[in-house]
Amino acid sequence: MAEASPRKLEALELFAPLPRHYDRVAALLSFGQDPRWRRTMVGAVRAQPGERVLDVATGTGLVARELVRRYGCQVVGLDQSYEMLASARTRLQHDDELAAHITLIEGEAERLPFADETFDHLTFTYLLRYVDDPAATMNELARVVKRGGRIASLEFAVPPNPLWNGLWRLYTRVGLPSLGRLFSREWAQTGRFLAHSIPSFYERYPVERVVELWEQAEIGDVHVRRMSLGGGLVMWGRRTADKDGGERRRPSADGGAQDT
Repeated sequence: MAEASPRKLEALELFAPLPRHYDRVAALLSFGQDPRWRRTMVGAVRAQPGERVLDVATGTGLVARELVRRYGCQVVGLDQSYEMLASARTRLQHDDELAAHITLIEGEAERLPFADETFDHLTFTYLLRYVDDPAATMNELARVVKRGGRIASLEFAVPPNPLWNGLWRLYTRVGLPSLGRLFSREWAQTGRFLAHSIPSFYERYPVERVVELWEQAEIGDVHVRRMSLGGGLVMWGRRTADKDGGERRRPSADGGAQDT
């Protein structure tokens, strides 16, 4: 792995202590919405049994396990965090069927250790805020997907509606750190980090700009779906058959399809 940037080091240090209770706490802090967002993203993949899917930023393997359960596909889960992968491996020890379909490896989204067009489809979760060059990362993610394959992602988002935006900012700035403190000092620190990193990312990369990054990476027919009053953002598209191919769908002025 190449020398880590300050942004990457911060992410690695932040999440290293969290894996043990990550799934449960993440669901609670999102008021139960995080699992629903992940299911929606997985549903956009529409893989077939036996196809290969790369799950980038797999963390504790939540998406990888959902992909296998839904489609019976083969999944490679990649993450830069040794601690997260260790937690994912522990979970697989209790389910031989899942373990037979999932391979976990340590690696970086910016430098994937795979040849061009290795995978039928690809998913990534809560990733772009942690990389130094989102455009280059999108190109690298698309590179390993076969032409016509689907790419889907999940990110936190900032609600566009002024009322919900105000409530969201209050919750992320006050509620997240306070609730996180109930679980551990590390979760309180994570809450403070998210309150800053989420709006900071969208100030630099509004949703329309993120769609452009996908299209520039030769991903067409890009769909945007805001969920839970805009707190979650699911995107999906298809690797174009050629450089200029594929239908392109831009989000509407309010950021795309809504799902409250």
